[in-house]
Amino acid sequence: MNRNIVLVVDSASALPLEFIEQENIIGAPIICHFKGKDVEDDFGKTLNIKEFYEGLRAGEMPTTSQINVFRFEEIFRPLAEENKSVIYIGLSSGLTGTVDSAKRAVLNIKEEFPQADINVIDSLCASLGLGLLCYLAYEKIKEGKSKEEIISFVENTKMKVNHYFTVDDLNHLKRGGRISSSAAAVGTLLNVKPVLHMDKQGKLAPLMKVRGRKKAIATLAEKFIERTDKKEMQTISIVHGDCLEDALHLEQLCRENGNVEKCLINFEGPTVASHTGAGLVSLYFIAKERE
Repeated sequence: MNRNIVLVVDSASALPLEFIEQENIIGAPIICHFKGKDVEDDFGKTLNIKEFYEGLRAGEMPTTSQINVFRFEEIFRPLAEENKSVIYIGLSSGLTGTVDSAKRAVLNIKEEFPQADINVIDSLCASLGLGLLCYLAYEKIKEGKSKEEIISFVENTKMKVNHYFTVDDLNHLKRGGRISSSAAAVGTLLNVKPVLHMDKQGKLAPLMKVRGRKKAIATLAEKFIERTDKKEMQTISIVHGDCLEDALHLEQLCRENGNVEKCLINFEGPTVASHTGAGLVSLYFIAKERE
């Protein structure tokens, strides 16, 4: 373990609390506005995830606020005082200004501590795609790799992280401007489910429409089988919006390809689920490039 390197991970990564509580990791919570209150999405410590999804199903429409410059300064300053090498891997700039806030915080910190070693990486990833990238980076820290080696690995890997997902409730995508009101209405009526992905600019983009949820989940596995080498063993990640059985079914479909060594499964946290709703199922894996 290279104990001088600290990995900072924000809550858009959908990583479990037990991962964040490991040594040399700091979780940066994004604010979720839920039931009239501002609540930190701190990986499940404050906001009970089951309560959150119950609220979504009851019609709550939460919103989120990016981490601001001041909050990043609070995170980075003690680490600069301890002369730690900091690597923050942030939610895609195609979705939020969080990475920009982090970069401005670093400039402010360096006015106090000119030698501060703080590195901000725009992952161009989201959810457990970002989480998978952080997981793999932490493995490099545990292997004793240098800061430069870890940053190079992340930069060379981030555009290979494939993101595919489907949702059950189209109203949240409609509210976020991902689909039109008419498309949401027709899709709901005809049981049409969108399959979306993260494009090369780090933005969510529609990929195709399929009839029925079962077919949509199968399509995610088909993308994995189509885009990965069966001879190369994979660590994949799956996130779900309070529908674990669907996530386990997707894992089974992927494992049938024979190249899944490890599968990380977790709830989608409030940061992303506020914009996708309950019933989200998404798959993340490493391929040669993104679609």
